[in-house]
Amino acid sequence: MRKWEVTWKNTLVTAAILLGVTLVAGVYHRVSAGTVNIIMFYTIALIFIPRFTEGYVPGIVAAMVSVLATNFFFTEPYYRMNLSQDGYRITFFCMLVIAVTVSAVTSYTKRQSQILARQEKRLMEADKEKMRANLLRAVSHDLRTPLTGIIGASSSYLENGDLLPEEKKRELVRHIGEDADWLLNMVENLLTVTRIQNGAASVNKSEEPVEEVMQEAVQRIRKRIPQIRVRVLLPEEFVMLPMDPLLIEQVLINLMENAFYYAPSRQGIELYVRIGEREVAFCVRDHGPGIEKERLEAIFDGESQTGSPESDSHRGMGIGLSICKTIITAHGGRIWAENQEDGALFCFTLPR
Repeated sequence: MRKWEVTWKNTLVTAAILLGVTLVAGVYHRVSAGTVNIIMFYTIALIFIPRFTEGYVPGIVAAMVSVLATNFFFTEPYYRMNLSQDGYRITFFCMLVIAVTVSAVTSYTKRQSQILARQEKRLMEADKEKMRANLLRAVSHDLRTPLTGIIGASSSYLENGDLLPEEKKRELVRHIGEDADWLLNMVENLLTVTRIQNGAASVNKSEEPVEEVMQEAVQRIRKRIPQIRVRVLLPEEFVMLPMDPLLIEQVLINLMENAFYYAPSRQGIELYVRIGEREVAFCVRDHGPGIEKERLEAIFDGESQTGSPESDSHRGMGIGLSICKTIITAHGGRIWAENQEDGALFCFTLPR
């Protein structure tokens, strides 16, 4: 803001507050005589003026004007200045000290708030850049596996189609379809998370029953992965939560899909909720080998699982988990992972 704009703003705000206080004090003075309470009205004005202006000058000027107005309008003889009254100099000095002190404290608080706001903005930008870099790295890895599978299967079918039995041909086509379906799902997920991060599309929340969202997510994952085994523990209490049901179902599906591919177990997967007073936690538990300790803190940052045979045979978990974090953060919740005695636990919360 330009200097003259700040000056005009300070002048208008100061004048408006002093005029309003003077009118209120005038009404009060007609009902109840006495100068002490009138001074309190102006003292309140001296607290508010530095809050809505910039610099020390408006508060100091307001202190002087307040003392003069009190003397002119509300002390005898009325509508005349009498600077020789007892205690006038003390009153003037006290109000001036109040104005300078409040102005200094308010100005310091404003500067600190602006500094903190700039720091928070820089941290948010750094987090976004980190998320973009991690997503790009995860995409470059996760795209390679299904695309390699599609290219290999289609090449085998075209080059050796006459020599392959029908069962093998159907198997190759099935693999191509599965990889293509996964790629389509991943692109849709990426478009969703990009819209949320860029603010182009807000999260449309509506009150939804927890049970229906859980059951719908399980039905969708079973259609996608028929061999998956999920044990659902529905809450005894009927709970409605503000959420975007499609996005929350997507989070549950991603967590269950990761548990299926990276934590295979005969005991299957468990899906349940923990109901609290202020939030509800959704949990997906597996009975696999667990997660390396060094990866627990950064597992939702978009880093794909690399360096292991499973990362090449299955799709990476990096994109799915980073999408989960983005969706839950947009809902005002939190998401985390922890190891259990036999397996891992992924949980996220939604505020009630």
